[in-house]
Amino acid sequence: MTGARRIVVKVGSSSLTTAGGGLDADRVDALVDTLAKAGGGAPGEPGAREIVLVSSGAIAAGLAPLGLERRPRDLARQQAAASVGQGLLVARYTASFARYGRRVGQVLLTTDDTSRRAHYRNAFRTLEQLLAMGAVPIVNENDTVATDEIRFGDNDRLAALVAHLVRADLLVLLSDVDGLYDGDPSTPGTSRIAEVAGPADLAGVSIGSAGKAGVGTGGMVTKVEAARIAAAAGIPVVLTSASQAADALAGRPTGTLFHRTGRRSADRLLWLAHASTPRGALTLDEGAVRAVIEGSASLLPAGIASVEGEFSAGDPVELRDQAGRAVARGLVAFDAGEIPQLLGRSTRDLARDLGPGYEREVVHRDDLVVLHR
Repeated sequence: MTGARRIVVKVGSSSLTTAGGGLDADRVDALVDTLAKAGGGAPGEPGAREIVLVSSGAIAAGLAPLGLERRPRDLARQQAAASVGQGLLVARYTASFARYGRRVGQVLLTTDDTSRRAHYRNAFRTLEQLLAMGAVPIVNENDTVATDEIRFGDNDRLAALVAHLVRADLLVLLSDVDGLYDGDPSTPGTSRIAEVAGPADLAGVSIGSAGKAGVGTGGMVTKVEAARIAAAAGIPVVLTSASQAADALAGRPTGTLFHRTGRRSADRLLWLAHASTPRGALTLDEGAVRAVIEGSASLLPAGIASVEGEFSAGDPVELRDQAGRAVARGLVAFDAGEIPQLLGRSTRDLARDLGPGYEREVVHRDDLVVLHR
């Protein structure tokens, strides 16, 4: 932990706002105090650390100014609250970090921005440049335009993916609970789990689904899933409360530590597996399933049995086996309307009948990630 030089910190709405909506300036300042001190000096100096902050709170911050008593359920009013609240949130961070002579940069993302190759590269370049110039990136989902189809769903998962995107050494998830417990923390007899070395350590653990404050979308389930994603990508994770953030960043024992369980994978494939929303599905025959899963092969037209959904070339689609199980996900090279004429045919036949442009893969192996083996 003490050797981590690039750290992604995620903070939830409940740690920044009041239960009735509106930013709590004292809470924001306390968090910034911790992050600024954990930086260890000016950017570029020996021992300095780079911090990327993934911050929830835009919708919650916009509730009180719009006269809303609670988080609305309909998307239109959520987007309106986010539009008002995001400005307030970044303004508060800007003023708070300015006390330490630090600049901040706002980065708003949707899954569409991060699962497509060109957009993914843009996100990477922006974050890298902000860090290189000594600014603190403040990342949030773009709730003002995101629809149900292109949402990350929660900022815990977004934080795990951003940690992989910026090649972070550590991910710190801050919550209103001081770690993962083996049951409801409010129930006598439950205890905090200090370390998780792998999935076996979570067997039989009851994980709640909602936070205490009721102003966010996440809960312990989303935090554990985010920790699993990051750990599988080679990034250790500390899950603790916002009040113990200083201990987590200093490497002192606190919360729950999730150890690495895998190695860093190709950047875009992690986004494809965990951030993309399939726009359709291709059902494969048994031979194609084996080729994709066991042989790491591209998907050719001859191996496709059926197609469903409305999608365009470049969209993510599920690859399913004959039982309907999603075994892989990939970026398709053809529009949905083109694929029926390709089913079960060799690329040589397609080139002869339809032209040389059809002598290619439906999903190239470089744009494909296996979900189940």
